[in-house]
Amino acid sequence: MDERDVRLLKAIADLGTGSPEKLHEATDIPVSTIHYRLNNLKDDGVIENDLYDIDLEAFGLGVTVVIEVLADYSGSYEGVGNKLLEIEGVTQLYFTMGETDFIVVAHLADSDRVERLINDFEAISEVERTNSTFVISTMRDSHRALQSYTLETLLDELGIEN
Repeated sequence: MDERDVRLLKAIADLGTGSPEKLHEATDIPVSTIHYRLNNLKDDGVIENDLYDIDLEAFGLGVTVVIEVLADYSGSYEGVGNKLLEIEGVTQLYFTMGETDFIVVAHLADSDRVERLINDFEAISEVERTNSTFVISTMRDSHRALQSYTLETLLDELGIEN
């Protein structure tokens, strides 16, 4: 990966599109080069997919809950994690260090669904306790981590000469 690749990826994160024409406008990289580089980044696994982002609130899943799960398990944490992932509404799951074993993010239609979600968690034998936090207002919800960096910082962090 070089400086042009980082510029392209940063532009994709900022613009929310992989349109070669819009990327050209933002980066001045020729469209043919953009096509070539995007294909290489896909082949290398850096770009994972071409999915459209969905506004979950507009879609009807406007209640976001962050849940800490404390579990008692022997063996691999992955077994408990897989059980948590099977519960509808779970969109993110993190295995963590410290007192909390898992952090779950769920997007639900309404507060009644939160009760169902917690009941489903507590039906898992390894789950000892949950601690739920309702999100009042979403200040940033992005899977585009590059948006939170400047181009200069990214290049510096990756050790790429500008």
